[in-house]
Amino acid sequence: MKKIILVFLVIISFVSNAQTVTEPKNNPEEWSKTYDPFRIAGNLYYVGTYDLASYLIVTDKGNILINTGLAGSLPIIKNNIRKLGFKYKDIKILTLTQAHFDHMGAMAEIKKETGAKLYVDEKDAEELKSGGKSDYELGKYGVTFKPLQPDYLLKNNDKIQLGNTTLTLLHHPGHTKGSCSFLFETKDKNQTYKALIANLPSIIIDRKFAEVKDYQDIQKDYAYTFEAMKKIDFDLWVASHASQFELHTKRKAGDPYNPKLFADKEIYFQKLGKLEADYLEKIKKDSSEK
Repeated sequence: MKKIILVFLVIISFVSNAQTVTEPKNNPEEWSKTYDPFRIAGNLYYVGTYDLASYLIVTDKGNILINTGLAGSLPIIKNNIRKLGFKYKDIKILTLTQAHFDHMGAMAEIKKETGAKLYVDEKDAEELKSGGKSDYELGKYGVTFKPLQPDYLLKNNDKIQLGNTTLTLLHHPGHTKGSCSFLFETKDKNQTYKALIANLPSIIIDRKFAEVKDYQDIQKDYAYTFEAMKKIDFDLWVASHASQFELHTKRKAGDPYNPKLFADKEIYFQKLGKLEADYLEKIKKDSSEK
């Protein structure tokens, strides 16, 4: 009996150690800096940090939270939701644009505390379960966020519905295998807007695409995503990082409600074009190196 107990304790210890979370350090200070929450358009609100974007979508049946920043972002997100006059425990659905620690750090705690259901692009499911350890690039850091078991796995154009709001998931792989964007209609008293929460396809590897053995379709996935993102029909857009949609240039803290600040499609296509140029340059460089 004592041997059985000892073996059991060893197994428990092994599992515990295998899932020790080590969030990478020396991140940009903007990732952890507080930022006053605000209404973007209709029922869409910004509740993240200065640069790591988290979005609250308020419905008549509870709320949806997209992305959670670093693990230390939890009190910031909670406080931001309260500042807006909403209840933290009213979060019913959680989802994400990419399975990296800077967008997933507080996800497990929020899921535990609210009981919300987690919806993810099916191609990022393994990364969630491994706490990021299985990621083709950031896996080198080990377990970087608390592992999670998704409640629902989604494919391209699948819907997330809560109350009077329906989000469409757009599969935009490359940055991660299951990177995705979200498109939905939001309205205020004057207008209805097609809002895009975009996951821009930046490249994070120094290796050749052909050397990424645990993500063999990476080059093809990037090509697909660039073409898909050029064809989206939207009125307003934001992104996974505030810097990506130039939040702090177009809006200052305390500015009044103004959805038109986020209607700058020209900047969207400029950003996308620059990333695609980087991608094409990388392919050229990869092919020239022996």
